[in-house]
Amino acid sequence: MKTFKTIDVYIQVTLIAVFTILSIAKFDSTFIKGYFAAGSYQFISMIVHECGQWFTAGRNSRRVYHNITYVLAACMALTPLVYVTGIVFLPLLFIAPLLAVYYTCLCYRETFVYLKRPLSILK
Repeated sequence: MKTFKTIDVYIQVTLIAVFTILSIAKFDSTFIKGYFAAGSYQFISMIVHECGQWFTAGRNSRRVYHNITYVLAACMALTPLVYVTGIVFLPLLFIAPLLAVYYTCLCYRETFVYLKRPLSILK
């Protein structure tokens, strides 16, 4: 688990950093591509965490984040059937980058703070 979580954090940071730098340098659709690349990777990471039951027990910040993301994904999937759920897209356009950074920070905290052994914290 620790190896997966470490690689997971590095991939997330790399995706966000690379696409942010490219979108600033190019001024084209690179931002949208990065938006979907980072979001898709984080959603897959979220599902892996859910299946492995890593830090998902109880009412912790990861559980709350997962539930919010599931509701947003359901609203997006239902938009062709119930148009009212389409009002999620405009706020999500601006909130999603913040959610991506929050999820990366959440994974970083779980990997490099919570998984440390107590004696290594004393050093």
